[in-house]
Amino acid sequence: MSRGTYAANVNENDGCDGCALVPRREFLRDAGAIAVGILVALGASPARAAAAPLEAITSIGGSRDDKPYPIPAKDGSQIDKENGVIVTRWQGMVYAFSLACPHQNTAIKWFDKDGQFECPKHHSRFQPDGLYVKDSGRATRGLDRFAVRKDGNNLMVNLDKLYQEDDDETEWKAAVVTV
Repeated sequence: MSRGTYAANVNENDGCDGCALVPRREFLRDAGAIAVGILVALGASPARAAAAPLEAITSIGGSRDDKPYPIPAKDGSQIDKENGVIVTRWQGMVYAFSLACPHQNTAIKWFDKDGQFECPKHHSRFQPDGLYVKDSGRATRGLDRFAVRKDGNNLMVNLDKLYQEDDDETEWKAAVVTV
């Protein structure tokens, strides 16, 4: 299939009467490009428009106190919007953060260009390990971390145990898995 055409491999017996079927990869590629274009048209800079999470994920089952996620194969972040979890692998460590900024619970975003998370509301920035970048925005602590443990190739996240850096410093520091 040539680029730019959505000519379908339509099965005459599928009841579509010649409707064009869009291959999934082409649809996702084009939908992403359209979304970035819309954000730029609405006034977002190209860097901000392209700063959406690197990869969306979902948990592979489990319960609230034992939610499994595949351990990322390389450094980067993955976001599970349904459960409000960011799984980040950074320099041999894996973390599970709350998607909410610790200041006012606004969903944070990953900015690949800067290698940091940022709250779009007040521009608080956070390093990949969740540490707050001093004097940025209005947050006063690092990203909240979920309790985690390693089980084979999975990161087990306890959604009922969320630690704040300033209140639960020992648990917050321990909420990491080495890979």
